[in-house]
Amino acid sequence: MLNIVIFGAPGSGKGTQGGMIAKRYNLQHVSTGELLRKEIKNATELGKTANEYISKGQLVPDTIVIGMIEELIKTTTGVDGFLFDGFPRTVTQGVELDKKLEENNMSISKVLCLDVEENELIERLLNRGKLEGRADDNRETIESRLDVYHNQTQPLIDFYNKQGKMSVIEGSGDINAIFQSIVEVMDNLL
Repeated sequence: MLNIVIFGAPGSGKGTQGGMIAKRYNLQHVSTGELLRKEIKNATELGKTANEYISKGQLVPDTIVIGMIEELIKTTTGVDGFLFDGFPRTVTQGVELDKKLEENNMSISKVLCLDVEENELIERLLNRGKLEGRADDNRETIESRLDVYHNQTQPLIDFYNKQGKMSVIEGSGDINAIFQSIVEVMDNLL
């Protein structure tokens, strides 16, 4: 099984590139953001709880997210692995993901980190907010999300570097050129 984590600041292109990677390599694209937005849209109890955090630019508690991921790992069939998009977001989640995968005789194969300048991230997110009508893509929430990313998520770079699994990808420029850089890294795994 090929298990990939795609990682980067909000607006770095994780969703776009993740979808392309999942399709090319027959991976289950696991976007915790999409899973949570679906729960919110359906007004489930999980969705209501998650929305209390997301609307303030905060991370949803680990127990909720890890439970969703564990269920997906156990129930998904017919794929060659998983592409985790937006998860893990903290070192604690990284440790838990490793445990859950190990319990199912799997491990993370590679971590792809999309690197984009902060000014470009803000501009991308503001544009996405206008185009898609996403309430969480306003300047105040974006700045809060970037602060959370720098404080809580960036330590994952060290976590995965120590495991020898991190590859940093230049995330600015043409979408297809970025994807080709990712394909080179992925094809070296196979």
